[in-house]
Amino acid sequence: MRTTVPVLLVALLTSAVTASAQTIDAGRGELPLRVPADYSEDTPTPLVVSLHGYGSSGAGQASYMKFGELVDSHGFLLVYPDGTKQSTGENPQFWNASEACCNFAGSTIDDSAYVLSIITTVAAEYNVDPKRIYLFGHSNGGFMAYRMACDRADKVTAIASLAGATFLDDSKCKPSQAVNVLQIHGTLDPLVGYKGGNFFGKPFPGAEESVAKWRKLNDCDGTATKQGKVSYDYKVFGNETSRTLWQDCKQGVEVGLWKMSYSTHVPVFTGAFQKDVVAYLLARTRQ
Repeated sequence: MRTTVPVLLVALLTSAVTASAQTIDAGRGELPLRVPADYSEDTPTPLVVSLHGYGSSGAGQASYMKFGELVDSHGFLLVYPDGTKQSTGENPQFWNASEACCNFAGSTIDDSAYVLSIITTVAAEYNVDPKRIYLFGHSNGGFMAYRMACDRADKVTAIASLAGATFLDDSKCKPSQAVNVLQIHGTLDPLVGYKGGNFFGKPFPGAEESVAKWRKLNDCDGTATKQGKVSYDYKVFGNETSRTLWQDCKQGVEVGLWKMSYSTHVPVFTGAFQKDVVAYLLARTRQ
C-alpha cells in the first residue's frame, strides 16, 4: 500500500507539480519514496536506493545527501531506507554488510535480502527500469552497497560507495556478472581509513584496494583515464578531488575512484558533488 502527498509550488499565478512523497513497505515498515513529477507508468524509470551510515537513518541520509532535490530534474525514483537497530549500547541503526562493518552485536539480520526486497517492492508498484538500478551508500551504507554488488549483481547496475569498502576476503564476493563501481573516499578519513583499517580487529581494505579488487572482478584491462580535478568539499581549499576511471572492463562496465585529498569521513559537499554522483550513476546502463 502507498499513500500520495503531492507537493505544489504556486508562483506568479502558475503552478508546477514537483516530486511527490509516497511510501512503500518492503517488510520492515513504511519507507518514504520520492517519485519524479513527470513519472509515467508507461516509461521505465531508474531507481536509486541511498543507504545511511552506522548510527544514522534514512532521514539523516536524505538530509545529508539531498538527492531528493534532483529527482525531478534527473527523473529517477529514490528510496532512503533505515537499517536495523543494534541490540546493545544506544541502539544505533546499522547494516549487516560485512565481517568488518557494522554488525557489532552479532545480529543474524539479512540485510542483503531486505535491500533486494526494497528493489522488488518498488518494481512491483512502479515501472522500474531493470537496466538502471543503483545503490549509493555512505560509510556502513557504502559497505552495504558493495555487499549488494557481490550478492545481487543480477539486479544492481551500479554502486557508489562514499567512505565504504568491499570485502577483504575475496571468497566472500562472487558476483554473477559485472557491476559498475565507484569508490569515493577522503584521504584523511579517521574512521574508515583511505588505506584500510579494522573495526574491533576485523580488517577492511582501503579505497584503492577496493577499486583494485573490483577491477579484477570486472576484468578491466588496467588502462586508467584521468577526468580532471574538481571541488566537492567546502572545507578543503581548491579542487581537492581527482577522478580516475577504468573503462575497458567486461560487459561494458566501468570502475572509478574519486580521491578526495585532505577530506574526512563526513565531507561538507558543494552542490556539484550530488549532481555529479547522480549523473554518474544514471549514465550507467546494464547491457
